[in-house]
Amino acid sequence: MGAIEGGCILKSYHKKVLFLELVFLYVLLILGVKKHVADHPDCVMTFLKVAETSENQTSDPYEELPKKVALTFDDGPYPGYTEKLLDGLKERKVKATFFVLGIQAEKYPEILERISEEGHLIGNHTYSHILLKKNNRKEFKEDLKKAEELISEVTGEGVLYVRPPYGKWDKNLEQELNMFRVLWTVDPKDWCKDDASGIARTVLKNVKENDIILLHDRYKASVEAALIIVDELTKQGYEFVTVDEILLD
Repeated sequence: MGAIEGGCILKSYHKKVLFLELVFLYVLLILGVKKHVADHPDCVMTFLKVAETSENQTSDPYEELPKKVALTFDDGPYPGYTEKLLDGLKERKVKATFFVLGIQAEKYPEILERISEEGHLIGNHTYSHILLKKNNRKEFKEDLKKAEELISEVTGEGVLYVRPPYGKWDKNLEQELNMFRVLWTVDPKDWCKDDASGIARTVLKNVKENDIILLHDRYKASVEAALIIVDELTKQGYEFVTVDEILLD
C-alpha cells in the first residue's frame, strides 16, 4: 500500500469517527431536552405563551402611517364663528393653524388666548390686512411688527410664521423679521361662498397628503365646512397637524 493510499484511508477513518461522535452528541442532546421537558413542563408552556404573545404583538413593517394635512384659518379671531370652530376642533381632538389679524386680536384677546391655550399654532396675518406693494414696504413691515407685538402680548410667545395677505411677499423680510412665509395648496375660495357643503366638496376633491388648506374663520359656512372636512378626511385616514409639521417634515 502506498503512502498516498494509506493517507486516504486514514482520512476516511477520521471522517467516520467524527460523524459517529456528532451523532452521539446529537442523541445526548435530544435525550437531555426530552428529560428537561418531562421534568419541567411548566417552562415549556411559559415559552409557548411568550412566543404566541410576541407573534401577536409584532407590527406590520409595511403598515401605512397616517397621511398628514394642515387646516389653516385666516382673518380671525371672530366672535361666535371662531369659538364655534374651536369647540368643534376640541371635540374632534384636532389641531389647526390660525393666521390672525392684529386688529382682531386687539378686539378679542380672550379668543386669541383660547386658541393658544388649546394647542393651536398662531401665525401673523398683518395688523390691518395690508397688501404688500412696491411702494409700501416700510409700512407693510411696520404693520407686521405691530401685529406680532399684539399677539405675543396675549399669548406670551413669539410668532414665527406669517401669511401675507393675497400671498404677496418679499423674501428679504424673512431675515429682517425672523418670520417664515406660509402660503397654501388648497383654496376653495370660501370667502365668496355661503354653501358649507360646496366648500367642503371642493376641498375633498382636491386634497392630498401634506396639503395646506386655506379657510377663513370669519364666515359661518367656512366654519361648518371645516368640520365636515375634518370628519371626512379622518375617515380616509388623514391626520390633522399644524403647518410647522408639514413644512419641517
